[in-house]
Order: sequence, then structure tokens, then C-alpha cells
Amino acid sequence: MSPAELFMFLGFVLAAYSIVANDAIQTLGTFLSSNSHRPWWILWLYACSILTAVLVYGWVANYGDVTYGRLDKFPEPEGGITWIHAIPPFFILLLTRFGVPVSTTFLVLTVFAPTNLGKMLVKSLSGYFLAMLVALVVYLVVSRILEKRFLATADRPPSGRWIALQWLATAFLWSQWLIQDLANIFVYLPRAVSASLLAVSVLLMLALHAWIFYRRGGPIQGIITSKTNTTDIRSATIIDFIYGFILLYFKQLNNVPMSTTWVFLGLLAGRELALVFRLGHRSLRDTGVLVAKDAGKAATGLAVSVGLAIGLPALTRSGSPDFAARPAARDERGLHDAGPEAARIRALEALPGEAAVPCPSPSRCWAPGEPTLGARQVRFDLRHTP
Repeated sequence: MSPAELFMFLGFVLAAYSIVANDAIQTLGTFLSSNSHRPWWILWLYACSILTAVLVYGWVANYGDVTYGRLDKFPEPEGGITWIHAIPPFFILLLTRFGVPVSTTFLVLTVFAPTNLGKMLVKSLSGYFLAMLVALVVYLVVSRILEKRFLATADRPPSGRWIALQWLATAFLWSQWLIQDLANIFVYLPRAVSASLLAVSVLLMLALHAWIFYRRGGPIQGIITSKTNTTDIRSATIIDFIYGFILLYFKQLNNVPMSTTWVFLGLLAGRELALVFRLGHRSLRDTGVLVAKDAGKAATGLAVSVGLAIGLPALTRSGSPDFAARPAARDERGLHDAGPEAARIRALEALPGEAAVPCPSPSRCWAPGEPTLGARQVRFDLRHTP
């Protein structure tokens, strides 16, 4: 096993565990807290069946790209995965141990392509404030009717209708989150995953999820349980549906990765503020402290992300030209002249059947005789170079 393959495997394993463990509060937190009386393995089987379906469908529909195009602007490092790429998920592990909800998108992806940080930050901030606004409006309308009733009847078992709705909401939200955040995990693997590598990846992720479910989410689950009435299956259902539809909106907006953690924290902040205004169960000052505390933890994660994105490439800039911040030269036709890469582009031009091959995106750009996503990325760049 070469060093690149070793770091690829290590980075994938660390990311697969740390990202889900940290982000479990967003999608599975309410599901775990409101179903704490059920055996963990039942919840695990349900969530992992959805995980498997999302991965397999993405692999089939996107020609081996299980990230649904989220990595179109994150090409594989020319020198392969190195030790600096394995550092971010290790930091996520440490922060998760202390219950800090960080943006795994910023922490992981900025090291692969620092220039994309601005677009991801803008989309994530808009997600935070949109989620806060939507939650504030929705809960100002329904809190006096529903949440007040939920709090008054919290000691009664929920009806079968609410149980079915909550499991349906979890399936919807979990699938939308996976479509957004699988890029943070599979960025360590080839952009076109083979069938055998997909099978190994699925089995590994199922095993890691089993441990997370066995631990009921871990320390970071406190973000959920500290909020008002989130262990009630009816409240959890409303939260999950709102969050799922917001993620669906941003999925359709564009394929730029975003921080789902920020969207979730914005949703909880808007909900808490609305409940304070309507129910008065907690002082506005205490609620503001709670919201600021969560936002501060997210800001800490962003600061760590920026530090890693700037600091790690600086450590290897002299030996890793793919991280060097220098403009790429172009030849007389406007193509990037990057030595071996330029030669590869010109070799691809000579492949037969060029004009008949559709190329709507890198994940669907098929090169006859070379069906790797790396070749598709090159062909996409070739056809869309201004």
C-alpha cells in the first residue's frame, strides 16, 4: 500500500466516523432522543437502510459519483491524498469529544480547495439566517396551539400517527442530509467509485454507524436535549420536516457544498426565540445566551477550518505544488498548461467520438476508453474553458 493509499483509507475512515458523530445532532439527534426507549439496533437498521439506498442510487444515477455532484469543483489532488488531508477529520474527532458542533464541510473541504471557502461560507450563512427566519415564523404561528399542547401532554404516550410521521420525517431529513454531506466523506476516495470500493465503503460506514447508535449519539447529543421539549416525538417531527425542506431547497439551488450544521443551529435558534415570545417558559436573556453559545461553538469550528485551510498548505507549499497559490498558465488555445496535465488534455482530444459525447457536468462527462471521473473532469474543463 502506497502512502497516498494509506492516507486515503485513513482519511475516509476518520471522516466517516467523525462527521456522522458530530453531525448526528442535526438529522438523527431528535430521532434518537425521542426514541430512547427503543433498542438501538432497530434505529440503526432503519437509518442504515436509508444510507445504503442513497449511496446506491447516487452511484447508479451519477455514473459512480455518490456525492451527487457536490465535488465537481473539488478535483482530486494531483499528488494523491497526503497527511495534511487526514488532519481535519482528526480535529473533528477531538471537537466532537467535547460536544462542540462544528462545520465539517468547512473543516474538511477547505483543505482540498481553499479557493471555494468564500462560496461555501456565503451559502452557509444564508442557510443559517433563512432557517432562523423560517423557524421563527412557523413557531410563532403554531407554538401557542401545538407546543403548548405538547408540553401539557408530555407524560402521555404519542399516538401511532405521530410515530409514523416522525419516522417518515427522519427518513426524509436523513436522505437530504446525506446528499449534502456525503461529499465531506467521499472526498478522500476517487470521484468515480468502483462497485467493489462502494461495497467496502458501505460496510465500513454501517459498522461505524452501529457504534454511534449504540452510544446514542455521544456527548454532542446535549445540543438537542438542552432545547425545549425536543424529546417529544411530535416536536421532533416538526423540527425534522422543516429542516429537511430547507436542505432540499439548498440542494436544488446549486451544487456548492454548505454547512448543514449552521442551518440546523439557525433552525433551533429561531424555534427557541419563538417559544419564548409565545409561551414565556424561559427568559429572553437565558435564550439569548443559549443561542449565542451554540453560535460561538460554530464560529470556533469556522476559525479552526480557516486556520487549517491556510496553515496546512503553507507547511507543504514548497513540496506540494498543487497547493501553491499561483495562477495556471495557458497555451495559445487558452488551455491550462500544467505540464503532465496539459499533455493529458491533449491526449484526450485525440480520443474518438468526441463530438458525440455529451458533457453536462464532470460527473457525467464520459471519455471513451477511460471511464474515470478524473478523465471526465479534464474533459469538462476542456469543453468549458473560456
